[in-house]
Amino acid sequence: MELAADKWDDGIRRGATASFALHAIAILLLLLLLPKAEPPLPLPDDGLSVEIVPQAAESLKMPEPTKAPSPEQAKPEAAEPEAEPAAPVTNSPPAAAMPSVAPIAPPAPKPMEFVEARQLFSDKVLADPRSRRAREALRGLAGSERNLQLCDLEALEQVRRAQPAMAPDALAPYAMAAEKVSGNSVEVKGGAFRSKRKWYNIQFKCELDAGSGKVVSFAFLVGDAIPRGEWQEHNLVADDGAADQ
Repeated sequence: MELAADKWDDGIRRGATASFALHAIAILLLLLLLPKAEPPLPLPDDGLSVEIVPQAAESLKMPEPTKAPSPEQAKPEAAEPEAEPAAPVTNSPPAAAMPSVAPIAPPAPKPMEFVEARQLFSDKVLADPRSRRAREALRGLAGSERNLQLCDLEALEQVRRAQPAMAPDALAPYAMAAEKVSGNSVEVKGGAFRSKRKWYNIQFKCELDAGSGKVVSFAFLVGDAIPRGEWQEHNLVADDGAADQ
């Protein structure tokens, strides 16, 4: 009995092993016969895909720009002024009269100053060969008359050097007022000199050396032109002597 049982168990084990082998072979054949599945396509490595959902048409409309009000619209309407209450009438005393202010007189013009000569020319002029006649005329004069003529010569040359636009050719030291000669001093307050057919006022002060008789100091002041209507009264002529150019 034990021998038969061992044979039975051995047969069962062999049968189970053969059955397992057959099943394994059947599954393998089934797998080989099935169609091969296509490998899935790789997804593009672009990161996360974002889907943009378009907004509604109304939300895309740009807001209309606000129109600036016209100057007439922007100008606020002028408020009608409120009627002010009438001021009470009071009997105010008359205003005190303002004291009258005396008009301020303009300052008097500053008197013109004499020009002090820095260089003297009469001696140099007389030394010129062309002044031979003038030298001879002065030799025939003496005292105050000679001093006056020598100072006249200095005055003409000073004006010529100080104002090149002028061309003085004659001088009347007593035309408007008498000259004053005292010793070696000559003072002319109303003289006149002629330049380019016109006469001008001149004043000058002249000092001479007692020994040499030469001019040692001179100061002068040129004034305005003398009106032509006054020439005859003062014995002034347009072209007596050297003609003006």
